[in-house]
Amino acid sequence: MKGFILRRILYMIPTLFLVSIVTFVIIQLPPGDYLDVLMTELGEAGVEDSSTMDALREQYGLGQPIYVQYFKWMKAILLHGDFGLSFEKNRPVTDLIWNRLGWTFGISIMTLLFIWITALPIGIYSAVRKYSAGDYIATFFGFIGLAVPNFLLALVMMYISFKYFGQSVGGLVSPEYLDAPWTWDKYVDLFKHIWMPIVVVGTSGAAALIRIMRANLLDELYRPYVVTARAKGMSEFQLLLRYPVRVALNPFVSTIGWILPTLVSGEIIVAVVMNLPTTGPLLLRALLVQDMYLAGSLILIVSMLTVVGTLISDLLLAWIDPRIRYQ
Repeated sequence: MKGFILRRILYMIPTLFLVSIVTFVIIQLPPGDYLDVLMTELGEAGVEDSSTMDALREQYGLGQPIYVQYFKWMKAILLHGDFGLSFEKNRPVTDLIWNRLGWTFGISIMTLLFIWITALPIGIYSAVRKYSAGDYIATFFGFIGLAVPNFLLALVMMYISFKYFGQSVGGLVSPEYLDAPWTWDKYVDLFKHIWMPIVVVGTSGAAALIRIMRANLLDELYRPYVVTARAKGMSEFQLLLRYPVRVALNPFVSTIGWILPTLVSGEIIVAVVMNLPTTGPLLLRALLVQDMYLAGSLILIVSMLTVVGTLISDLLLAWIDPRIRYQ
C-alpha cells in the first residue's frame, strides 16, 4: 500500500504539470488580454493613454510569447510559492485567494458531510423498502433535487428565510458582524447562515448519490451470499451492514474524486447569488476580465482537488473492500 501511495503521488506531478499547461493555454485562447479589456473600459469612459498601456504591458510581461509567460509563472510557483500578480487588483494572487479558499474548503467539506449523511441512510432505506411510500417520496425529492438548479433553490430559500423567519440573507454573517471580531455571538450568527449554502450546494449531489446507493444495494440484496447469511440466522440489520451495504459502498466512495472539485467549482453561481466570500465570484470575475494568473491559479487548485479526491477515493476503496488489491 505504501508503494501504491508513493507511485500515485509521483503520478500527480506530471498530471498537474499537463493540467497547468492546458489551463494556461485555454485562458489565453480568447482574443486580447487584461489590458485590452482595461483599454476598452477606459475608452468607453473617454480616457485614452496608449503610452501608459504600453508601459503596463511591459511591466506585466503581456507582450511576451505565451510559453515565456507560462514558464515564468510556473517557475515562481515552484521556487517561491508565488502564483503571480492579479492584474485587476494589482495585488499578489496568494493574498487574494487564501482567505477565500479557507471559506470554500470549509463549506465544501461540510457540504460533503451533508451529502453523505443524507444520501447513505435514504439510499439504504429506498433499496430495502423498494416501491414503498417512503421509497416513492425519496425518489420524488431526488428527482426534484437533480432537476432544480442550485441558484434557483438558493433564491427560493433566501426568500422564505427573509419573508417568514426575518433572517438576513446573503453572506455568511449578518451585516452588523461583517467587520466585528470573532466572538461567540458571531459564531452563532455564522451557523445561522452557513447551513443554507450547504443545503443548496449539496442538494443535487445528495440526490444523485441516493439513486446510486439505491441501485447498487438492490444489485446486492438478492445475491447468494446474502441468502446464505440470512439462512444461517444472522440478524437482518447486522447482515445488511456487514455484507451488501459494504459492497454497495464501492461506487459510492469512488464519487469523492468528482464531488470535491464539483463542490468547489459548482458553487460559483450560488456564491454570486448568495454573496458568499468564496473563490467562485473571484474566479468568475478573473475569467471575465482575463486576469490570467488569478484565474489560472484557481483552476489549477480545482484540478489538484480532482487528483487528490481520486487518490482519497482509491485508498478508501482498498480499506472498505478487501477484494481490491493494488499490487
